[in-house]
Amino acid sequence: MGWLWAIIVGFVLGLIAKAIIPGKQHSPLWLTTIFGMLGAIAGNAVARAFGVEATPGIDWTRHIFQVIAAVIIVALGDMLYMATLGKRKERA
Repeated sequence: MGWLWAIIVGFVLGLIAKAIIPGKQHSPLWLTTIFGMLGAIAGNAVARAFGVEATPGIDWTRHIFQVIAAVIIVALGDMLYMATLGKRKERA
């Protein structure tokens, strides 16, 4: 059940990050989900470093860190995707 939850959270975070980033992102949905999962992991690590591990109720601070990390990872990942695989797809 943990992996399913991680995939769902990664999918949602990836879509939110794509909506925040201006312009069009070219990475496929499965890669955006992986970027979102990495954003959740990185956001949790940053939140833990700032001393926000667990709070009662909805942990808004941790979620904000996750969204910020997902935006950064999706943007960088999309640039890397276009630099490597995207050019090959455009020629085909």
